[in-house]
Amino acid sequence: MEYTVQKLAEMAGISTRTLRYYDEVGILKPARINSSGYRIYGQKEVGKLQQILFYREMDVALDQIKEIMSAPDYDVIKELKEHRKKLLDKKIQLDKLICNVEKTIALKEGRITMTDDQKFEGLKQKMIDDNEKKYGKEIREKYGEHQVYQHNKKIKSMTKEQYQRVEELSFEVLETLKAAYATGEPSGDLAQKAADLHRQWLCFFWESYSKEAHAGIAQMYVDDERFTAYYDKEQPGAAKFLRDAILIYTGMDK
Repeated sequence: MEYTVQKLAEMAGISTRTLRYYDEVGILKPARINSSGYRIYGQKEVGKLQQILFYREMDVALDQIKEIMSAPDYDVIKELKEHRKKLLDKKIQLDKLICNVEKTIALKEGRITMTDDQKFEGLKQKMIDDNEKKYGKEIREKYGEHQVYQHNKKIKSMTKEQYQRVEELSFEVLETLKAAYATGEPSGDLAQKAADLHRQWLCFFWESYSKEAHAGIAQMYVDDERFTAYYDKEQPGAAKFLRDAILIYTGMDK
């Protein structure tokens, strides 16, 4: 069966403009152009569009999708299975969030009481959701789905004591950074202490630590204005100072 741009767009739930753009950038070409000049898509193109939309659902950039799907070893079946796994993981996450929101509504309305454990689970889920909303797309593009999955897994497995320590470390990093910045020496003892506290904080979220990744995160604090604003909120220039301190701490300043 074949489809015009209009019919395929309606079936896929996207705009005709999107399909035309996919053609322009070379990620999804029509099977042929008919005598009237209309783009015509066949079953092969429908399947390819399905793959593209799967990736877009996971916030993968178009240039990355094009690179993945044009690779010589691209395996459609393998990718479909991977997409299914990611969607199921996302469904489980959404189901838990919906359940927690429903419990919170019932709690506020006085219909139920929520245990401390349930409230704690809600806090951890909120941390995951907030991170996803603010930085999910960028982290996926930079580090990949696996890193995001492991990060969320670490949060979900945190004990109350570990969660409290994360909160304490977050405060300690900022306070130590503030004092270190006043010295003007990213290689000084206070700055290096801030870098080490930052490493400890990261290790609560990462599957494994590496100096290269630590240095990469520090650079992102300078490159991404949202991170910069967080560290520069009380002291302009603090993000860059922390970056410099971490580069020295990891030996990546050379």
